[in-house]
Amino acid sequence: MQLIHAPASPFARKVRVLASETGLLPRIELVDTAVLPVTLNERVNALNPLGKIPVLLTDDGEALFDSRVICEYLDSLHDQPRLFPIEPTMRWRTLRLAALADGLMEAALLVRYERAVRPVELQWNEWAEGQLGKVRRALLALEAHVEELQGPLHIAQIAVACALGYLDFRFAELDWRKGLPGLASFQASFAARASMVESTPA
Repeated sequence: MQLIHAPASPFARKVRVLASETGLLPRIELVDTAVLPVTLNERVNALNPLGKIPVLLTDDGEALFDSRVICEYLDSLHDQPRLFPIEPTMRWRTLRLAALADGLMEAALLVRYERAVRPVELQWNEWAEGQLGKVRRALLALEAHVEELQGPLHIAQIAVACALGYLDFRFAELDWRKGLPGLASFQASFAARASMVESTPA
């Protein structure tokens, strides 16, 4: 299999962490590619019409996207306990938290693009602040449900850890740990896992 990704992408990191935790990472060739909203990457566009990474090329030649689909696909390939819970109540709670983490990552990425890619004279600060408002509300919601991030490993733990890691990487000035002791404790523990350490963006 091939994973077309960028090391700085929190969505790609989520896939890499899950692959590592399930023992599948040695079966995956990591193909590094940079994709920006203003850049045409013909290979990525041919595999994913949305032009987004990550994209997984399966052993059968199938191109899978986005990260949620890739993660669930990989979760079907191993013999360990499933990271996408099957029991209905646990499944929907876990997927809700994972979706919240994905939304946090998406909002943060949009702010990153606005500030780092868009010309300064065209930047819309009010819009960026609106996206950061989503980030802050997501953090508060995750703190309120932090007990659901305990226990056996599942996809929401991975997604939340990658989202918080992205804030550390690109938005240190937010000081997101302030007032969020539960999340801070969760991240301190989860970030020490080998899968997180080896996928830390430089």
